[in-house]
This record gives sequence, structure tokens and C-alpha cells, in this order.
Amino acid sequence: MRAIHGGKTKNDRIDSYKIATLMRGGNFPLAYAYPRAMRATRDLLRRRTRIMRHGADLKARVANTTSQYNLPPNRVNLKHIYARNQLRHTFEQLEVQRNVDLDMAILDCYARELYQIERFIERRAKQHNPVYLNLLRTVPGIGRILALTILYEIGDIRRFDSVQKFASYSRLVKCKAESAGKSYGTLGNKIGNAHLKWAFSEAAVLYLKGNPKAQRYLQRLQKRMNKAKALSALAHKLGRAVYFMLKNEKVFDEQRFLTG
Repeated sequence: MRAIHGGKTKNDRIDSYKIATLMRGGNFPLAYAYPRAMRATRDLLRRRTRIMRHGADLKARVANTTSQYNLPPNRVNLKHIYARNQLRHTFEQLEVQRNVDLDMAILDCYARELYQIERFIERRAKQHNPVYLNLLRTVPGIGRILALTILYEIGDIRRFDSVQKFASYSRLVKCKAESAGKSYGTLGNKIGNAHLKWAFSEAAVLYLKGNPKAQRYLQRLQKRMNKAKALSALAHKLGRAVYFMLKNEKVFDEQRFLTG
């Protein structure tokens, strides 16, 4: 505000006048007030995501420990309890085994607690917005966790005036930096909601699994761009579809989605 107005004096009265002037000129966009009733649940879901990522780091560390001590790589899926139990007596050195057992104990605790948290959040979502939850689950590739993430990160789809603003908020588009006819790459890639970006990126990958029609659609996109950009384009398309689904309260139409 000091850069815009060039004022040296700062107090509440002057700041209020400056803000009112910016609002009158349309240069001070109003922030969205997230619904108070859903705010705590959204924060709990975000913490659940951070814990899951820490669990993934623990699993990777266990896998790296076997290679560190020249042991054959373990082929077990540490997501399951019986698989984690197989690593209880892998290492001869007690210190190394104790280190791995510590990671396994943390993973066991995470599995128990997160299961309860996910059930709790799903029950709350059915109270907060069951319509959004049911509509999102009609999209192949969007399961329980992705549906909950999208639901709570959006809040109310009506706060977005257009699908372009929603795609920008979800980090599904990039803005070119140009000057005097020259392109200098992109800007603003980290402006927006990182959780929605993750959710739609994951949904795009899961949408392709076991879906020959979607895989053929991706191949058509790859004729014009590389695979990474094709996946980003698919995630963008999914985001646009979700916007219209929630705004019009319509279920996912795959035929229209793939031909559009």
C-alpha cells in the first residue's frame, strides 16, 4: 500500500481510507471467507495429508536401509501390517533393526489413527455437503480421499465466477510472462491452492488406470505434446469438468468428457 500511495504516515485511519479507495476503484479484491463450520474439518484433512506424506518418507527410508547394508531389496508393500511384520527380523545388527522397528511402530500408529480420522472426516462431509461428495465420487479416479480433499478445498463452488478463475485457483493453468513480443517463461505457478493441484494431478493418473478410452484420449494428446504436458492437460480438463459438475449439480458424463 505504501508503494501504491507513496504515503509516509501510517495509522489505522489512513490505512482505512487507502483500502476504501482501492475498493472503490476495483483494485482491492475481497478475500473469500471460508465457511466457519467446515474450517476445522479442512484443517484436520490437511494434517492427515501431511502425516501420510511423512509415512511415505518412513517407508522410503526403510527401503533405502536394505540397500545401505547390501541386502536384496524387499518386495513387500509396507502399507499392510503383515508386510511390515516381515521386516521385524531382517537385519543382524541390533541397532539397525531397532531403527527399522521404530519406523514400523510409527507406521502402525499412523495406520490406526488415520483410519479413524478418515472415517470421521467422511461422516462430517456427509453433514456439510453430501451433494458435492456424491457428485465427486462419480468421477473415475476420484476416490474417497480425493473427493474429500476437493470438497473441503473448494468450500462453495459459487465463489468462482468462471471456470477460468477456478482453474487458476487450482494451479491448473500457467501464465506466460511476455514483454515487447518476447516470452520469458511462466509466472505465478505457485499462486493458488496446492492441495487442489495435487488432487487433480492424482485424479488424472488414477483416471487412466484400467480405462482404455481414457488411455486412447491421452495418446491423442501426446501427438501434440509430451506425456507430462498431456497429463497436465488431462488434469486441467478434469478440473473444468468438476467445476461444471458441482455448479450444475450433474454427475460425471464420461462420453461427453472424452469427446469434448
